[in-house]
Amino acid sequence: MKKFLMAASAGILTGAVVTTQVAAPLLAQEAETTSNVYEQLDLFGDIFERIRAQYVEEVETKDLIEAAINGMLTSLDPHSSYLSPDDAENMQVQTRGEFGGLGIEVTQEDGFVKVVSPMDGTPADQAGIESGDFITHVDGASVLGLTLDEAVDLMRGPVGSEIIITVVREGSPEPFDVSIIRDTIKLTAVRARAEQDAVVLRVTTFNDQTYANLESGLAEKIEELGGEDKMSGIVLDLRNNPGGLLTQAIKVSDAFLDKGEIVSTRGRNPQDGERFNATPGDLANGKPIVVLINGGSASASEIVAGALQDHHRAIVVGTKSFGKGSVQTVMPLRGNGAMRLTTSRYYTPSGRSIQALGVSPDILVEQPPRVPQTEENEATKRPDRSEADLRGRLSNDSLTEDEIKQIEEDRARAELAAKLREDDYQLAYAIDILRGLSVMAEGQPE
Repeated sequence: MKKFLMAASAGILTGAVVTTQVAAPLLAQEAETTSNVYEQLDLFGDIFERIRAQYVEEVETKDLIEAAINGMLTSLDPHSSYLSPDDAENMQVQTRGEFGGLGIEVTQEDGFVKVVSPMDGTPADQAGIESGDFITHVDGASVLGLTLDEAVDLMRGPVGSEIIITVVREGSPEPFDVSIIRDTIKLTAVRARAEQDAVVLRVTTFNDQTYANLESGLAEKIEELGGEDKMSGIVLDLRNNPGGLLTQAIKVSDAFLDKGEIVSTRGRNPQDGERFNATPGDLANGKPIVVLINGGSASASEIVAGALQDHHRAIVVGTKSFGKGSVQTVMPLRGNGAMRLTTSRYYTPSGRSIQALGVSPDILVEQPPRVPQTEENEATKRPDRSEADLRGRLSNDSLTEDEIKQIEEDRARAELAAKLREDDYQLAYAIDILRGLSVMAEGQPE
């Protein structure tokens, strides 16, 4: 018995020694790391004081500190930043759907400001700014070397004032200037319209109004078409939609899904991950859906497109999306400022991340560049002539008046479809897909 107790004691003593031997280096390493952090903070303090005392001009302490904070955040990724009290307030206003500015969503690439997308009906959109444009100068001042927030500040100004931005566009041989008049931006989150026998839901942003606008707009247009039976399907147009609130992206996805995962987020710590699932109920009641995307579709737009694509609930048409697969959390700070920090990546239901890759469409459809109408083009157009235009023609006695009327209505619809192809080829393509799916569904046996 004594031997056993001695063996047990020896085992306990040995364990204690091993634990001490392992823990000691860890404690030393932690102490060294803490020491290094304090040394670096001391270095920051030294530089800060030297700038205050010796810089050629007097500088505001507050501005120096805010610049240091912002520099620390922007060094992490393009979407993390410090928001001054004014910027934080402006961001809150934007999510409510009304703010002042040009109406463009921007990011930073190679030191220049890159347009993610212009917002529908805004001054930038009307001035012809396109997704993928690079802004190199604002009122003649270069934006190279500025942070994104500093460049955005240059573009801000009183409503009604003029701004001239210099744009570099792929396919254009030289940079060119664009004059824009600043205005109050009032965003309608969703514009609904009936196009032939389809309902087109143009979602421009994901703010507090998005789901409510979508739900009411869809119901109104279904009624306008004469009921759900008269509707071939829905086109969910997410082109040039820069994103917005994650909660609204989840609601819009859930609107057309009965079950299954919509999106998951994974942070630095596994326990911080979240999964968001659909609830029963489909606003479209199973009607086919086509989602339109392009290079200006980012973030929340990609969550919706990815969820509906992975569940085979929609056909995704257009071109590859922007590829922003991260989630930012806005954290209030003392002094009414805020910190926008990338806290997680998001994943579509199949577990794929679209970070830097984007959502690839099921059917790749480019939008042809618009050819401006000129007097020469108009002059070369000749009106189509047919037998019906000839004087003294024979009448068609094989059809009833109702049949002739039906043929004329079909022809009018075909002409409208042809016009839509000229105005918006991608949308016309989407509507053709819906009509084909609708015809196939009608031919299926009950």
